[in-house]
Amino acid sequence: MYPLEPGQPVVLVDPRYFRPAEVETLLGNPAKAKAKLGWSSEISFDELVHQMVEVDLHEATREQVCRRNGFPVTPSCEADI
Repeated sequence: MYPLEPGQPVVLVDPRYFRPAEVETLLGNPAKAKAKLGWSSEISFDELVHQMVEVDLHEATREQVCRRNGFPVTPSCEADI
């Protein structure tokens, strides 16, 4: 098999593992996890959103300070959205 010929694939991906088109809405129901595993959330949805916004603001502030002081900033993956 080695060496490869020009045009010969180097990596093959099984189509079964391709993710379908991005979904617009993801919905979850923790009832099954609670029933089967006894799991329940430790924080409320509002607290989760609060924590996520806090982290985003912290990262944005840090990025702004770095840029202002001439340090390179690696763009986040969200910059492409």
